[in-house]
Amino acid sequence: MQMLHTNTNLLIMQWCMAKVMLILNFPEPLRSEQSSLLHQLCLTYNTREGAVQTNERLRLVTGKVSVSYNTVKSALTGLHERYESSKAERNVFRRYALLKGIVKEVIQLDAQYWLLLDVPKQDKQEQVNAYVLRACAVLEKASDTRPQGETSKSQAAQQAEEEAREKERKARLEAATVQQIEEENTLLINDLYRLLKKYANLRLVVHTLHLSYRAARMYPIFPRYNMLKDMIKDVLRDPSYMEVCHEES
Repeated sequence: MQMLHTNTNLLIMQWCMAKVMLILNFPEPLRSEQSSLLHQLCLTYNTREGAVQTNERLRLVTGKVSVSYNTVKSALTGLHERYESSKAERNVFRRYALLKGIVKEVIQLDAQYWLLLDVPKQDKQEQVNAYVLRACAVLEKASDTRPQGETSKSQAAQQAEEEAREKERKARLEAATVQQIEEENTLLINDLYRLLKKYANLRLVVHTLHLSYRAARMYPIFPRYNMLKDMIKDVLRDPSYMEVCHEES
């Protein structure tokens, strides 16, 4: 019976999500009416189990996206720091080599795309909740992109911390009402939406840098030296980077 109940809930949720995507293509008058009906139907899924499952999915995907986001942000802040340090090098040829290495280290994230999560794009008319839940459906199946090669001790310590947090979270959710869990889910959806947008914007910064670097390869060293400096300055002045460069890791 428990398995049947779980499968039924999942089917209801999937049906609701499919209807959301369909309604977005309706004319405005019909969209409002159909959305109201859908809201009433989806209330049947508003159970504790459904709210808890949504909470788990949101946290899982937030963790996965955070790993890739921090990887890109760290690469760009590293570029910033190394660029500032390179100013101490007065020899043009040596600094050219430094700048080239700085850029190549970052753009490998774009060339080796499997190092990062690939998030789905938001459709023009897609609402925040519908987009985040669709992104969750895609990203929860994605492979973990955490860096490999950690020591067994650090892996064990990290696993122990995650298990402790999971135990604490389950205890907290068991003591919460369905409404409280749903309110938390709303906050998680909004937080994940902002994270997805910031991550996508930083990926675009790296991709643009990669394209600029490839386009400059045909030029001789002296014009290319100035082009490399301009590429890096464009990254540092990009609003998407400036928004996150002072965040704590």
